[in-house]
Amino acid sequence: MSHKTEQISWRRLDNTAKLFPVIANEKISHTFRISVTLKQAIQPELLQQALEDTLPWFDGYRVRLRRGFFWFYFENNKNKPMIVKEQTYPCKFIDPHLNQKFLFQVSYYDCRINLEVFHALSDGLGAVTFLKQLTYRYLDLIKEKKDIHQKWRPERDCILDVEDSYVKNYKKRKKKRYSTKKAYQLKGQKLYQDTISVIHGYVNLTDLKAQCKKHNVSMTKYLTAVMIWSIYEEYLNGQPAKRPICINLPVNLRAFFDSSTTSNFFMVTMIDFLAQKEGHTFEEILKEVSRKMDEKITRERVEETIAYNVSAEQNPLVRILPLFIKNLVLNFMFQKSSKSVTMTLSNLGKVDILPEYEDEIKRFHAMMGVFKKQEVKCTIMSYEDEVVVTFTSIYKKAYLQKTFFRTLSQQGIRISIESNGVINEKV
Repeated sequence: MSHKTEQISWRRLDNTAKLFPVIANEKISHTFRISVTLKQAIQPELLQQALEDTLPWFDGYRVRLRRGFFWFYFENNKNKPMIVKEQTYPCKFIDPHLNQKFLFQVSYYDCRINLEVFHALSDGLGAVTFLKQLTYRYLDLIKEKKDIHQKWRPERDCILDVEDSYVKNYKKRKKKRYSTKKAYQLKGQKLYQDTISVIHGYVNLTDLKAQCKKHNVSMTKYLTAVMIWSIYEEYLNGQPAKRPICINLPVNLRAFFDSSTTSNFFMVTMIDFLAQKEGHTFEEILKEVSRKMDEKITRERVEETIAYNVSAEQNPLVRILPLFIKNLVLNFMFQKSSKSVTMTLSNLGKVDILPEYEDEIKRFHAMMGVFKKQEVKCTIMSYEDEVVVTFTSIYKKAYLQKTFFRTLSQQGIRISIESNGVINEKV
């Protein structure tokens, strides 16, 4: 692997990324956070140096957003990124004008390093790759006492690709449109403006695997079913409803195609459950969730979704429309599709790190920003023998979180809870 010395000055946004600059603002940030907690307090000056050493290798992050006549595009950003001490709530809108034009932000607090990313840059797995390399460099500077001016390169197997894998893997197929039916919407009394509640559940991996094995399902199927069951019990009181509970489930497409891109490469599938009677059991819901995931998350369905997304972008009539018209259309489509979602649950899977750094790293977290129509979100990330389930919310009461974690506990799964203290009650 060799670092390219000459880079093109601009590139197109990937197929999914084109939506985010259109709809993002102070109220809808479309920012997510990946964090790593170390076993010693962060040394800011070395973290700053680690960022300066790491960024040149990641072309996907070393950019700023520009507005063209037909589309937004990325242009190389030669500014110096600056770390900051965490002083606000997570997943806020990243204003590039206050951030050296960058669309990501590295912050720290006590023993934790946070990487916040505007979704146009990358998805969660791409961000994990960047954060791991940043962490490795930081730990090298500390434990090896290396010269900060010494030349550095990422690990040999680090992925630095920024291709648009949607376009690369596009094939003409029957197009799979997204659902537009209205979903059941969560409601509650809201926190003060700009305040976000964060609740982490530290779940014992061995216990969770045992339950998944008992029901013969994957971890994602099991936790999705627990989420739907919790909404059914807490919000519907176990009663039938006119609208389905619809869980937005991002799916990593690298598992289906030969892709190693650090740009976005995921699709969203909708797993829904319509409560048609009183007293549905958890087992009923789990069976339905498992069936729908097996039906919807297949190579054929994935190719149909990619065909729909890419063909819309490549439509000659769409391509010649000026950006301001595209913005109006995309905003309308986003507002319409938001009504078909109850909430998002994203499982980023297990984080693997190099053995020589294991003694220095305690855990990883992931979380997503919330907005109107999706005022609660849940993100899952695993590391070593622990699964971290994180809820972000703007509600004053943690009804859903309590029921979710109580359900896991009642099924024999050990859990400990931590929060940022915004909600002053015991979960």
